[in-house]
Amino acid sequence: MSDQQTSLSQSDISARVCAMADRAAQAQTGLALMDGEARNALLMALADALIASAGDIEAANRSDLDEAFESGMSAGLIDRLRLDTIRVAAAARGVRQVAALPDPLGSLVQGHEMPNGVRLNQVRVPLGVVAMIYEARPNVTIDVVSLCLKSGNAVLLRGGHAAERTNRVLVDLIGGVLEQEGLNPSLVASVDEFGRQGAQALMQARGHIDLLIPRGGKDLIQSVVSQATVPTIETGAGNVHIYLDRSADLDKAIPVIVNAKTQRVGVCNAAEKLIVHRDVAADFLPRIARALTTAQVELCLDTVSMDILCSRGAGNGGEGVDLPPELLREAESEDWGTEYLDMKMGVKVVDSLDEAIDHINRYSTGHTEAILAEDYEAVEEFTKRVDSAVIMVNASTRFTDGGQFGMGAELGISTQKLHARGPMGLQELTTTKWVGYGRGQVRP
Repeated sequence: MSDQQTSLSQSDISARVCAMADRAAQAQTGLALMDGEARNALLMALADALIASAGDIEAANRSDLDEAFESGMSAGLIDRLRLDTIRVAAAARGVRQVAALPDPLGSLVQGHEMPNGVRLNQVRVPLGVVAMIYEARPNVTIDVVSLCLKSGNAVLLRGGHAAERTNRVLVDLIGGVLEQEGLNPSLVASVDEFGRQGAQALMQARGHIDLLIPRGGKDLIQSVVSQATVPTIETGAGNVHIYLDRSADLDKAIPVIVNAKTQRVGVCNAAEKLIVHRDVAADFLPRIARALTTAQVELCLDTVSMDILCSRGAGNGGEGVDLPPELLREAESEDWGTEYLDMKMGVKVVDSLDEAIDHINRYSTGHTEAILAEDYEAVEEFTKRVDSAVIMVNASTRFTDGGQFGMGAELGISTQKLHARGPMGLQELTTTKWVGYGRGQVRP
């Protein structure tokens, strides 16, 4: 914590953050008036600057990673924190993809002519000043800034202590690009210098910030949602389930489940729970357990799956004896509601599709669920009744991502139901206004 942070009261920091937001709002007016081609050129310049500065970004990130290792940060969080030259190049490609997307501003949502001849158009406009609070994810800085600039919004960032050096380099780089393109660098600002008090100030900046989005773990999201007085979108916590139906193609299911669990464990779309229909459990569980434990995934097993994998008398011919016992444990009640973000997976056997759906709707965080099935009726039942933002059918949950969905990048995955749900991109960074075109009509 800096000397400035320790010498300033919360009220002083709040005043400074509100002033930053007001400067951002003034700068945003000019950005919103730019045409789409000019905003695209701005993004292309940002992508070029990222590539040119990739070495500096990686060096700063290496310092953040060294501190994270020393503090004992989990492997999943360290993976999210990493921003090496390969990931910088991928982020730059994402910025270019955002630039190539259609301009959301001014697009017609709906329109009609009133009986008196007045023409009404509902069109998309920027939200204004967007704030983001996130943890150990410097790539989010790039994603959010590219989406906000494309959609005509200013943005205030609180990227957290773990990525502070990386984010400082990124925000300085972005400010330089803005000045180079003739724009006010106040469009993008960070409150990291104020630490947690800066985050608190963002939450309380009602009238200065138009939307606040938290992105991180469950504790961060709940803290923001419960304390914020500014409009907030709840994102991200992913207690993600995969249901294996009795009609599933078992050979096809194994690589899907392994990918969903292990491709990146520290992200919100990684699968955390596997629900298996009893009719195929004795055949399938030894096979998937072997694949997952080979990848060093710890399995948290309900009574039935424990019996199948660990008991010679459960009808599996002793299949469980070649599984590493240190990677098998009995699930506890709290497991079913836990987002592990680690090499762990809960496993439960159910008697029916109805039981699977009831269990998922009870414990889901509303992020992503998947069904592996060949029975069309089972798929239709699952997709209609499971109440989550994204449902995948016979595909990995890792596809729930703005880039994968064709958005170029994302602000996060909204798990609420108002304004935005699922991956949030350019459309979700806009609101609308109605414009009426008349010829002198008056209301009688």
